[in-house]
Amino acid sequence: MTLKNASRWALAALTVAASLATLPAQAAPLRWGAQNDILTLDPHSQNHATTNAILMHAYEGLVRYNAKYEVEPALATKWTYITPTQVRFELRKGVKFHDGSPLVADDVVFSFGRIKQPQGTMSIYVTGISEVKKVDDHTVDFILSGPNPILLRNIVDFFIMSKSWAEKNRTTNTQDYKAKEENYASRNVNGTGPFRILSWQPEQRVAMARHDGWWDKHTSNVDQVIYTPIKADSTRVAALLSGDLDMVTDVPPQDVPRLRADAKLKVIDGPEVRTIFIALDQHNAELKYSSVKGKNPFKDRKVREALDIAIDREAIKRNVMRGMSLPAGILVAPGVNGNTPEIDKPLKVDLAKAKQLLTEAGYPNGFEFQLNCPNNRYVNDEKICLALASMWAKIGVNTKVAAESMSTFIQKVQNFDTSAYMLGWGVATYDAQYSLQSLVRTRTSGADGNFNFGRVSDPALDKLVDGMKVETDVAKRNALIKDALVRTRDEHLVLPLHHQIRPWAMVKNVDTIHRSDDRPQARFTSMK
Repeated sequence: MTLKNASRWALAALTVAASLATLPAQAAPLRWGAQNDILTLDPHSQNHATTNAILMHAYEGLVRYNAKYEVEPALATKWTYITPTQVRFELRKGVKFHDGSPLVADDVVFSFGRIKQPQGTMSIYVTGISEVKKVDDHTVDFILSGPNPILLRNIVDFFIMSKSWAEKNRTTNTQDYKAKEENYASRNVNGTGPFRILSWQPEQRVAMARHDGWWDKHTSNVDQVIYTPIKADSTRVAALLSGDLDMVTDVPPQDVPRLRADAKLKVIDGPEVRTIFIALDQHNAELKYSSVKGKNPFKDRKVREALDIAIDREAIKRNVMRGMSLPAGILVAPGVNGNTPEIDKPLKVDLAKAKQLLTEAGYPNGFEFQLNCPNNRYVNDEKICLALASMWAKIGVNTKVAAESMSTFIQKVQNFDTSAYMLGWGVATYDAQYSLQSLVRTRTSGADGNFNFGRVSDPALDKLVDGMKVETDVAKRNALIKDALVRTRDEHLVLPLHHQIRPWAMVKNVDTIHRSDDRPQARFTSMK
């Protein structure tokens, strides 16, 4: 990518702005850039943070987070526990989808059935819900499989879709992204939210316009949002410096000091509730893309521990992340319920012990495997993978790094076509169950293990995760979470690297709230 491309995108953004004749003359466009594109417009297909961050401008749930991450009413105005396993939601009357059709209970029931379809990866957001029943046109009951201590936080990202629109456009089934399927909903949007998504040109831009028929009050003067994915760090920063972008939300660590020093800009930052980790295939009898034949070394705890203690997380922080990371000992970041300094202690590097463990496991000369990584999703993702390859080489393990765009990388991961892969996991619910249930609980159906593509299976861990799903006593539940995080750490079921720190840079006239879920929201943003 080049500055010429960035200018072309800026020109395209201006063309879109000029075409939005329905907007008032004082419209304030927000030109937002980041490194990776969305994967789809289907709200029930891909649990991918950038995709969700864009779609939440158009699609909404029954509840939402306010500026302080507190749950508040959205498409539902009230919820009542009829019993511990039956919750009644009263829908907001007068809400209309962008096509003008009214929101009714049938839409909620339909959306529940759709999000649970196995080809999607969003079912974690309705975990523990057995059924959604229509009571009347503006009332639904959630029937739970057991008490659900984090129900409201889960359903923030349970986006409601119009049943009639989906039926009309033959898109009642969720897109099967891993099979490279397209459907009407993967390219078109009809939500209830504050913005209408007008168009998506993959790898070029997403154009949005304010929806003046929104049920809530607009408090922002942002009338248009042009989201531009720009993979190359230098091009993305240059576009901000030249005035082609108003805001960049994944600033390369090496550029943060000079952007802070620029009088035309400001940088706001904070920790992100996202942990970057390596997942290993612990299922196949023979490890794919490996020099080892007839067996799988990652099934051996000693091999996993050897790789874990060969990682110099402080060196990654210092040399790759330029200080913009928190070396991790566990699978969830500070700010997530379950993280405590007591257990989030990164492992110390011990190359001698790592070599000894490999010898004891039967690999005195090491072995070779492939590490799949995205190159446009996480901060310095490919550079981190290359650094890991260098570190593991010191213990005789030869790592072939295969880096590619997130859009094709995640298809391979979801098709189990890897021997090991990098992933970053942001915790949308701010509770560790979200990570543990998705990433390391044995993969069965629904939300259990729905992102466990290394196919970890540990019965003791499963028991802890299943317990926290229904435990309503806070102290007892937090004890289960702690034990699960510690077991995941001590059995080296995944290899946590670091928790991301996320700086956002913008021109001076942008006023926004830094979000630790790394989801900028136009409703919390104004242009001065």
